[in-house]
Amino acid sequence: MNLFEDNSRIEKIILPMQDAVVSYYPNFYSKAKALLFQEEIQQHTPWQEDDIKLFGKVYKQPRLTALYGDSNKPYRYSNIQMSPNQWSPTLLKIKEDIESISNQKFTSVLLNLYRDGSDSNGWHSDDEKELGKHPYIASLSFGAKRIFHFKHKKDPSLKFKIALEHGSLLLMGGATQEYWKHQIPKSKKMLSPRINLTFRDIKEG
Repeated sequence: MNLFEDNSRIEKIILPMQDAVVSYYPNFYSKAKALLFQEEIQQHTPWQEDDIKLFGKVYKQPRLTALYGDSNKPYRYSNIQMSPNQWSPTLLKIKEDIESISNQKFTSVLLNLYRDGSDSNGWHSDDEKELGKHPYIASLSFGAKRIFHFKHKKDPSLKFKIALEHGSLLLMGGATQEYWKHQIPKSKKMLSPRINLTFRDIKEG
């Protein structure tokens, strides 16, 4: 079934954030379809656990990751360099669905597996030079609901948070990465796994 046979059922919410262009689709995929994607991706992805260095000490990154892309060009973020895998049919289908609704083209996707509530992603912006100025990021969520936090880089009084639902899509464009940071904090709750796919366009050269 084509995702867009019934566009009227896909709800779009514009987040009221200054210096940002962010929209949220809570039901981009149905719960059943999202579960099928989640199980397929979790079982067949070559997950890796990288080391990160903080204040001179080396720790295991608090989540598992994998990178897929159009080319063999490595992608570097937070002092971690990753080499892309070739697209799977499942990821290509998801990419096409997101490109159809966003009117954007993506050349890569970074997958994150949060195994439980103790896995997290600290404050950061998706502003690596390979992404160019004002990158467009599409963030798709499967599995456990997690709270996504935003904070403005220049005005600490500006904050926003949203619960990312199973099968939901968050689109971040414009100057969002220039003015805002975001994170997925740890949770003390007993949470089941969550998979996040962040699609982006890595510039050549």
